[in-house]
Amino acid sequence: MSAEGPGLPRERALARVLPPLLLVVGVVFDALTPPQFTASPLFAAAPLIAAPFYSLATTVATAAVSCVAVLALRIDNHSGVDVQVVTSFVTMLTVGALAVVINRVVRRGDVRLASARSIAEAAQRAVLPQPDPRIGGLDVAARYEAAQAGAFIGGDLYAVQDTPHGVRLVVGDVRGKGMGAVAAVAVVIGAFREAAEQEATLEAVAQRLERALAREGTRRDGLDAFEGFTTAVLAEIPRGDGTVRLVNRGHPEPLLLRADGRLCVLSPAEPALPLGMGDLGAWPDRADETDFPPGSTLLLYTDGLSEARDARGVFYDPAIRLGGRVFSGADAPDALLSTLVAEVLDHTGGGANDDMALLAVRRPVTPSD
Repeated sequence: MSAEGPGLPRERALARVLPPLLLVVGVVFDALTPPQFTASPLFAAAPLIAAPFYSLATTVATAAVSCVAVLALRIDNHSGVDVQVVTSFVTMLTVGALAVVINRVVRRGDVRLASARSIAEAAQRAVLPQPDPRIGGLDVAARYEAAQAGAFIGGDLYAVQDTPHGVRLVVGDVRGKGMGAVAAVAVVIGAFREAAEQEATLEAVAQRLERALAREGTRRDGLDAFEGFTTAVLAEIPRGDGTVRLVNRGHPEPLLLRADGRLCVLSPAEPALPLGMGDLGAWPDRADETDFPPGSTLLLYTDGLSEARDARGVFYDPAIRLGGRVFSGADAPDALLSTLVAEVLDHTGGGANDDMALLAVRRPVTPSD
């Protein structure tokens, strides 16, 4: 999700109009006022405003027009070349040169930013690949929405795996930001993909993730070495028995949207600590099992969805918003996620404070159903 406010494009458009507008206003002002008045500040501002928004050629052209306009108007006002005319012209040359320097600095920064964005996007695709729309006979859709413009990946994660034990999923949120969080995301997803294939139970998968994060914590420095943790919910959808099993480790509760619009909040029977906090208490994970009938959609999400706030500080509540609504057909998961993203954008006024990972899985209706 972009952090740019809805008014920013209009402000950029206004800034791009200002340089030629300042030149025109400067000429008119100088022509209509007595000789002792000068529009030099307007002519000086034009190339400086053009520098960050226009190309080098346009910036140079704006600076040249400003210099010529100042020289011509000052000569006309003073009936010749004197010290004031030369001073004004040299000042405009200096301002023009400064505008060119600013333009070059901004353009180089844009190139580096574009490169960083490309690298971040490649990292996202490698760590969080878009799942296939059909996995293990289930309809699947996933979405990652970054809170900051240009930030493609952070501490939120999701993964879907078709295994001998059924389709297994994980959605999680790593504490912290930056490269440390990204490294933890890679650790969790890597451990999940291996454990999902090898472990016979969902509880064992959760324990494998716990051990993987514990090993990662010994390699992390500073506060993360002591307070690093990951909230996560793991799901297992066995083939053919119409159920879903969940292990929730301190994560927002998944939602089950039935085909008739009824909504069920899948709260854990026993709350558990997030992954990576095993030192504070140890008890066996216990999976909760619930019906997952044909036509139903399971929604897993991070707190970037449930903690999205509007201007008054009111949270977006997906359980209230989705109750009674029906999403049907093979594209129901994708339609559900698109609806959530659009509603969060509208609720927050175009921006959010946290990244948001969404994963929706639908059990299709078969002829036997």
